[in-house]
Amino acid sequence: MAFDIARIRAAYPALTEGFVHFDGAGGTQTAAGVIDAVTDVMRAAVGNRSAAFEPGRRSLELVAAARSAVADLLGAEPDGVVLGPSATALTYTLARTLGAGWRPGDEVVVSRLDHDANVRPWVQAAEAAGATVRWAEFDRHTGELPTGQYADLVGERTRLVAVTAGSNAIGTVPDVPAIAKIAHSVGALVCVDGVHSVPHGPTDLASLGADVLVTSAYKWSGPHLAAMVADPARWAALRPAKLVPSADAAPDRFEYGTPSFALLAGVTAAVDHLAGLDPDAVGDRRARLRAGLAAAQAHEEALLDRLLAGLAARPAITVYGSPARRCPTVSFRVAGMSPAATQQALGDAGFCLSSGDYYAYEYFQTMGLRDSGGAVRASIYHYNTADEVDRLLAELDAVADRTGTMAR
Repeated sequence: MAFDIARIRAAYPALTEGFVHFDGAGGTQTAAGVIDAVTDVMRAAVGNRSAAFEPGRRSLELVAAARSAVADLLGAEPDGVVLGPSATALTYTLARTLGAGWRPGDEVVVSRLDHDANVRPWVQAAEAAGATVRWAEFDRHTGELPTGQYADLVGERTRLVAVTAGSNAIGTVPDVPAIAKIAHSVGALVCVDGVHSVPHGPTDLASLGADVLVTSAYKWSGPHLAAMVADPARWAALRPAKLVPSADAAPDRFEYGTPSFALLAGVTAAVDHLAGLDPDAVGDRRARLRAGLAAAQAHEEALLDRLLAGLAARPAITVYGSPARRCPTVSFRVAGMSPAATQQALGDAGFCLSSGDYYAYEYFQTMGLRDSGGAVRASIYHYNTADEVDRLLAELDAVADRTGTMAR
């Protein structure tokens, strides 16, 4: 399909304010259908979950619908979907649960390319159990995460391998299926951080080789909720710490407290929004999601190529990493300016970008950039346009001119 960008942008009310959003990695704007779904639930009579009265039954239906929607998005089963407030919170829950069964001599493999939410929970759980942490290193020049090193890192005592499906700092897409194959050869579990990858193309839990995958709805047009998915049998075998009277069935026992039913409606609406990105797509929701996200991915990749070419043409700009496969995300610095100053100058002109380390703590520590402010991140989402890319490049020239730096 020809990606109808005008139609796509019309679905996001916030875009009418005129800001240019290159901050999708930090959170996308919210689709209108999501806003409506959340509002409708908040206006309706909704009770805590109960089959005894209609408002309680509505809550049961909202939870079930959200599980089904996330399952369609990721190629999972509804009973394998754990819902929660954030990817960080869900990963900590899983780390504490798995870590309770680890012993001294067991090993956990983490990556210096990952967001800290897929690093620190595992490191801390390993430390509490007396287990050993082993580190996968990225190539400092290309930003790639070499797969070959996992053959040396993974051994008979490896209990878990945690790896990102897309770097939130520089966009690298590691070969997760190959890494998972190595981990599975010794019976280790594979926990994949899909927070940055899921918004940018079709995702399939089985194809990735992920035993567990985590994603956040606010990175794909939805509300601030997250999901952690696995085979239902995986959850059935795990016993997290929980309140005595709270639900004991899986996946419910992994979900602490009463959920936000209104936001769960927003999760379902966000998935339905993504399923409608390609108006010509046919089939069930899963098929339409794959078609729509594939079309969005092609659009984003074209914009990424345009942005990378423009940044490369400006000698005063240093781009970090050049991975062969990347999500549409770029980190860079402008010579003579701190990342925070660049962010502020762009922000004053109406451009929304991040600066700092964006919780990619190990990446920026390894690169020696964290103490000096990290970098500036431009993250593309499917509502961005070629004109916005060109305007960003022109504004970077203007920023450089104002500071006396030759941008080109």
